[in-house]
Amino acid sequence: MIDLQPILEAGVKAGRAPGFAAAVIARDGQRLIACAGARGADNPHPMTPDTMFSIASCTKAITSVAALQLVERGLVDLDAPVGEHLPALAAPRVLTSFDAVGAPVTRPATKPITLRHLLTHTSGLAYDFCSVDLATCLAATGGSLMSGADPDIPLMFEPGEAWQYGSGIDWAGRLIEAVTGKGLDAWCAEHIFAPLGMADTTFFPDAAQTARKASVHQRGSDGAFVAIPFGMPPTPHFMMGGAGLFATADDYLTFLGAILAGGAPLLEPETFALMMDNHVGELDAGVLKTAQPAMSRDFEPLAGLTRRHGLAGLLNLDPVPRGRSAGALAWAGIANCYYWADPAAGAAGVVFAQVLPFGDPDILKTFDEVERAVYA
Repeated sequence: MIDLQPILEAGVKAGRAPGFAAAVIARDGQRLIACAGARGADNPHPMTPDTMFSIASCTKAITSVAALQLVERGLVDLDAPVGEHLPALAAPRVLTSFDAVGAPVTRPATKPITLRHLLTHTSGLAYDFCSVDLATCLAATGGSLMSGADPDIPLMFEPGEAWQYGSGIDWAGRLIEAVTGKGLDAWCAEHIFAPLGMADTTFFPDAAQTARKASVHQRGSDGAFVAIPFGMPPTPHFMMGGAGLFATADDYLTFLGAILAGGAPLLEPETFALMMDNHVGELDAGVLKTAQPAMSRDFEPLAGLTRRHGLAGLLNLDPVPRGRSAGALAWAGIANCYYWADPAAGAAGVVFAQVLPFGDPDILKTFDEVERAVYA
């Protein structure tokens, strides 16, 4: 019998986070959820199964599935230039250097950006928290990835030539909107959340859901957790497709259950198989080098194993010792939310906290302990 409760309670007692929520599907199909600690240093309400989290980049897998639903319907092509629908990406430019006064120098890209590039982080688009060059560029131009307008930012490399974690799936969300004529929230609600019964997953929490949100934290100078303002703006914004969702751990596990079920009822088997394949060749994937230590630490998931990227997240091509099988899907959200889904073993799990910076080694220990318990 898997018992997650002592793992989470030990994590809170050790000061890893003010509170945790975890939910798993065991290899025998058993579904478990556990919570420990409080919703926040500023909110003593106990962490509960209905606590809402800013899941940040855990949004990416959901947006990726939504994009593949369009591919399945013949509305978009994985390898067609997305500039046909997104004018801001029709003539991308590649950063080459900075001039004497620090302004970015660019040249036209020689290849178009495709949906495959956007979904696999091979478009050349980056995030400033893990790209020194992009952070320097935005500082020089006054630009922002959080702008409500299309940000005019250069690519870090030619599309398809490298792997760099970035805003590609935010743009995939905009592509969904451009092709369907619907907001990304509406498409996901109709084609993902409703079919799965994910009533507590949303881009825009209502008043009742907002009252159940956990606080996001950083550590103060004394090491104590301090609640901080964090989250997406209350109106549609550029980051929506890559980072905008709020959800409970149990709701997100429901989505992972669809991954364990071969994509049903969201995707056809052929599309699911395509999604779970390696789409970056020999490019190593998943490693982040921080450019903003307050937001993220350096992060190297599954160190020593072969890592590649599918169309919805990171894939381990080697089995994880005492853990997930080869070919499992995984990723995370910046406030230390983590998940994995292992169709070969029929197991999946999420561990959600709300602490910055990302890649906290102690919170990762709790995630690892939960995974080990599932496979023990």
